[in-house]
Amino acid sequence: LVIPTASMIPKEVARNYKRALKKLGCNNINTYNITKRKQCDKKSVQKLFLNADCVFFTGGDQSRIVDLIAETPVHEIIIDRLTNDTLVLAGTSAGAMSMSKEMIMGGSSVECMTKGAVKMREGMGYIEDMIIDSHFINRGRFGRLAESVAKFPNLIGIGLGEDTGLIIKDKEFKVIGSGMVIVLDPSDLSHNNHDILDEGLPMSMANLTTHILADGDRFFMDKRTIEVFPLEVYQNQ
Repeated sequence: LVIPTASMIPKEVARNYKRALKKLGCNNINTYNITKRKQCDKKSVQKLFLNADCVFFTGGDQSRIVDLIAETPVHEIIIDRLTNDTLVLAGTSAGAMSMSKEMIMGGSSVECMTKGAVKMREGMGYIEDMIIDSHFINRGRFGRLAESVAKFPNLIGIGLGEDTGLIIKDKEFKVIGSGMVIVLDPSDLSHNNHDILDEGLPMSMANLTTHILADGDRFFMDKRTIEVFPLEVYQNQ
């Protein structure tokens, strides 16, 4: 089930993903665009989410997903199925960013690392351990993710590169794709002046742990440890 709600061109986006998913071997693909919250009250719409093996949220504006779906019966169905069923929940760009409990809403990469440059709001809450940013390397978003974890130092910052994703299960994730994932772990911060600064002032942080992970690498969120893909496997290919 493809949900193009975040997009301003939902028909075109849904059509493109339907074509792409068919090439990957998916033969039973539905698309549905939610434009009003009251759609989530319809039994026919809820049935789509109850019957889907995978629900995929496309890119666009992550706030549209939250505004239109959060705290509706559809949201409750997704949460219940993630907990008690075998639902695969997937997303790209805004679709991925919306899944965290604390969500990046926006923020200029140029003004990053000054307090208040990053705009945050509550996301869909499917993933409580991390804050997710997308197009991370291409758009120079290190600063805004760094401010995000400075504001929420109990969470892990995840910067997704292009053509790269995470498979998250329980308390660990595995990196897939041709690019990189940047992990910002603030659990060992020895200095963080975010809370005492006035808006617009430059921040400072010390001992922010940074991991650069690639295809096959794993991160364990409860232990904050990594397991890298064995180098000898690459050498033998």
